[in-house]
Amino acid sequence: MSCDVLITGTGMFAGRIALDIAATAKEPINVVIAGRNRTRLDWLRTAGNARAAMFGTSAKFSTQEIDLLEPSASAGLLRQYAPKLVVQAASIQTSTVISDKGSRWTDLVAKGGLSATAVFQAVISARMAAAISEIAPDTKLINCSFPDVVNGMIVGLGHRVLCGTGNVAILSNIFAGARDTLPDGKLRVLAHYQCLAPWRLPSSERSGLPSPRVFIGDEEIQDPFEAFASCKLTPEPAIEISGASGVTLICALVAGKQWEGHVPGPNGLPGGYPVRLESGELMLDLPQGLSEQDAIDWNEGFEERKGLTVSNGAVRYHGRLKELLEDAGTPHAQGFALSDLERVSSDLITMRDRLMSLPSETE
Repeated sequence: MSCDVLITGTGMFAGRIALDIAATAKEPINVVIAGRNRTRLDWLRTAGNARAAMFGTSAKFSTQEIDLLEPSASAGLLRQYAPKLVVQAASIQTSTVISDKGSRWTDLVAKGGLSATAVFQAVISARMAAAISEIAPDTKLINCSFPDVVNGMIVGLGHRVLCGTGNVAILSNIFAGARDTLPDGKLRVLAHYQCLAPWRLPSSERSGLPSPRVFIGDEEIQDPFEAFASCKLTPEPAIEISGASGVTLICALVAGKQWEGHVPGPNGLPGGYPVRLESGELMLDLPQGLSEQDAIDWNEGFEERKGLTVSNGAVRYHGRLKELLEDAGTPHAQGFALSDLERVSSDLITMRDRLMSLPSETE
């Protein structure tokens, strides 16, 4: 049995992608959803096929119960379903950590940034990428688990990844929906995931915080906070936009069509960019006057100031995040070889569990 799209994971992010495919697909598309939650799988299959019938699309949904943490899980799924595209949306760290409170772990993430979770986000995605390299090198991989940073880790391990979803595409789409007073022209947004946080605040509190770079045509908007003051995100993950943002790309890939939009982590690059899809490959689609290297350096700068970077097969932590990891007592605060990802993940899970058992210092 083969499929067009294999979605791994059954959480809210994976569900949003599947159910929006059901409602919007313009071409036939066969989707398999894999994960270990039988009840959730049954519902996503039922709701997906119901929505396809409701909206008159030719999307079809089936499911596979499997523990994605089993060492052979990724390889088994690829052999069984031979997907054109894998959309990897499973993680051992929930995305709600950005809004959760009450423990030393949530304190660390709030102060040090989401790159504190990068290793946890990378484990399942790296396993799938490795299985694709070995078994199905023509299969495309979209990694939905913290792609701004994790996609660079995947490439650093020697594997391919097309891109992620969300993050920069959250901002590009909310800006596109609120540009009534702006000039006509193509909207392009350059944004690292750290640029999202200000948009969760009231507009009056955004000044001086990390801003995306926004272009209309080839002209850069000097103050995006002023131009899009009416836009505001929820404190929680903006799944209604972030999960949905990958759907048109997924459908275009399956149908062999061209596409333009915004994605995080294209081909393993740090941060998020405007891109175009041609012949199944993504390339940057930057405004004139902005070089690819300048765009990459701008995005990488966020992690160099506070986060995680990948170079020469090794991970390095930086800034406040490095300090907090040192304070938490992990020897990996100084960095580690990517080849040790699985062992480091186990060590950091122990650290995370210990910090989660301790009450927040901010309450």
